[in-house]
Amino acid sequence: MSFTRLLISSPLVRASTPIARSVRQYSFEAANQPRIRIGSKAPNFKAATTHGDIDFHEYIGKSWAILFSHPADFTPVCTTELGAFAALKPEFDARNTKLIGLSAEPVESHQAWIKDIEEVALNGKTFEFPIIADVKREVAYLYDMVDEQGFKDLATKSPIYTIRSVFIIDPAKNVRLFFTYPASTGRNTAEVLRVLEALQLTDKTGLVTPADWSQGKDVIIPPSVSNETAKEKFGDFKELKPYLRFTAQPKN
Repeated sequence: MSFTRLLISSPLVRASTPIARSVRQYSFEAANQPRIRIGSKAPNFKAATTHGDIDFHEYIGKSWAILFSHPADFTPVCTTELGAFAALKPEFDARNTKLIGLSAEPVESHQAWIKDIEEVALNGKTFEFPIIADVKREVAYLYDMVDEQGFKDLATKSPIYTIRSVFIIDPAKNVRLFFTYPASTGRNTAEVLRVLEALQLTDKTGLVTPADWSQGKDVIIPPSVSNETAKEKFGDFKELKPYLRFTAQPKN
């Protein structure tokens, strides 16, 4: 893909940073924009990261993965988000889940930004997961991290403020859930952890989760399971309607 170099300034980007800023504009073909759906195979890619070069599927291995993206380094909302994910990393580790961030800047810029994140969000603790250097925005394009206006402008502008997505990917490399946020709204990392737990519970037990579910609350027996089978597999349950039956979350 051909590109030209553009210099940008933004109210969301700190005016002075350790790394010189540049954005590349590409002649993307909007008609060929990939589409990601729940159940899609997560596209594989190779990329430079703060932990060295990776093959994404090899990085995931037999784990779950959370891929989440940012438009640029040294942005205020994204700084708080990366700090929040980093603080929750032990919880994701306990659930066999790897974190990996993405920002459309070079590795050197990411490394400088990480120092800020460690200072302001981690109380000096080490930032431990990789950040992809998606300078050419190839991964952002591959994962359809673009809003409607950005999609319309693909051929003339490089999307800046729309690369703010979260993908939950399972060990089979299938996309199980995704969110996309506007630039102004910080992501809820506790919600990402909650839905990961819900997905893993369903995979393990076949049970599904009601609105506002959290660990330890009752879960739902799917209508496809008969009362006899439900009693055998899950024990006692409460039937509110023939299609709505609650049972206690299994302990293991």
